[in-house]
Amino acid sequence: MSHLPPVSLRDNLDLSTSAGRLMFQIIGNMAEFERSLIVEHVKARMRNARAEGKRIGCPPRTHLSPDVRKTIAEAYRNQQGSLRLLAAQFGASVGTVQRCIGEY
Repeated sequence: MSHLPPVSLRDNLDLSTSAGRLMFQIIGNMAEFERSLIVEHVKARMRNARAEGKRIGCPPRTHLSPDVRKTIAEAYRNQQGSLRLLAAQFGASVGTVQRCIGEY
């Protein structure tokens, strides 16, 4: 079996030469730079959206009115049940109950 030099067929780069290795590194660095630009742009857009008051992420699964949220927080403060018990009682997740407690 003969030993073939490493060659990129798609980009026609011969990696056994110094010029081929240089081009390969330049292409890799450009791809890394492009990715970092995309990350910066996405973070800036999310920061701007939050500043405008838009919600980032998936919408909540359970839509609780502000009155129900306040009732959950008061029930927890008055030690009327654990997080799991309140979640089952109000038909919400434990995470939703925790957010309600944190809001009030």
